[in-house]
Amino acid sequence: MIRRLSLLLPLAAVVLLFGSCGKKTPTLNLLVWEGYADPSFVHGFEEQYHCKISASYMGSSDELVAKLRGGSTGNYDVISPSSDVATSIATSGLAVPLDLAKIPSYSQLSPKLTSMPLVKVNGKTYGVPFTWGPNPMIYDTTAFSQPPESWNVFWDSKYRGKISVWDELSTVYMAAQLLGYDKPDPSQLYNLSDQQLEAVKKKLLELKPNIRKMWSTGGELTNLFQNHEVVAAMGWPLMTNQLRKINFPVGEIIPKENTTGWIDHLMITAGSENKDLAYKFLEYMAEAQTQKKVTDVTGYTPANPQAAQFMTADKRKNLHLDDVDNYQKRIYFWQNVQRRAKYNQIWNEVKAAQ
Repeated sequence: MIRRLSLLLPLAAVVLLFGSCGKKTPTLNLLVWEGYADPSFVHGFEEQYHCKISASYMGSSDELVAKLRGGSTGNYDVISPSSDVATSIATSGLAVPLDLAKIPSYSQLSPKLTSMPLVKVNGKTYGVPFTWGPNPMIYDTTAFSQPPESWNVFWDSKYRGKISVWDELSTVYMAAQLLGYDKPDPSQLYNLSDQQLEAVKKKLLELKPNIRKMWSTGGELTNLFQNHEVVAAMGWPLMTNQLRKINFPVGEIIPKENTTGWIDHLMITAGSENKDLAYKFLEYMAEAQTQKKVTDVTGYTPANPQAAQFMTADKRKNLHLDDVDNYQKRIYFWQNVQRRAKYNQIWNEVKAAQ
């Protein structure tokens, strides 16, 4: 009898552990930007659907595309491409067209975002707008007597070795804005000629003495500020949010030249073996209450305007939900770059130069 009990007890433990999930706990694998799988909101999904979220983070849009095209679509179920590569992912068969009937909260999302053609191909929708925001200038307020007004401050010789830029094409766009290539048509930033790209390269090479480090992850830039290695950088609202939480004297602005920005979408990969669970995740992440929790972590603006009802007035103002239209006028959202390989060539030449 004792022997039978000793055999039954481990079996009972297994049943308790896996009973609600079948033979094993299903795992949903994500390849997303930092902040998009924070336990503060992901844990609720895990509990609700008796599953596990396993997240990998990407440092750039090109890294995401390279992994998917390298045969990794089966390794991930959900991805969060930004608006610069979302179109190419949708058209290249790397993601599946969505059945929007399985995502009821889609109807609550900002019509301005859902009406964009970024993730629509042949009448089918391949992505759910999730969050959006700018690539602002972040600065240490103790290093500036007043807020900097222009991206030009990055080139000021007194900040030699004290500037950081993103190791990504956004830095190319920023230099192009400074050279006025977004006038009169902001979309020109994503269609620069060879001559314009050479001028951008020259401008960025002039910046190199001031660059302490090119960051590739949000945490990396946050640490650079914390350690007082840099005083200004192009960053994300995520880093501003992280620094404010530790009471670091941080400021964030969109300079007078304006800036670029992004609309991040959630997509289900073509190789996903957990598509039903992935649909549930997309719905969960689009819901207003989850969107509010995401903004608490990232500082990004939610795609679901109904998230505002769960925020304080100050929070709504900080996210520019009180004046969305005017705020968006200062952000030139990323578009598909037809000559992305050429842009990357220019950027790699800047990085390689001594």
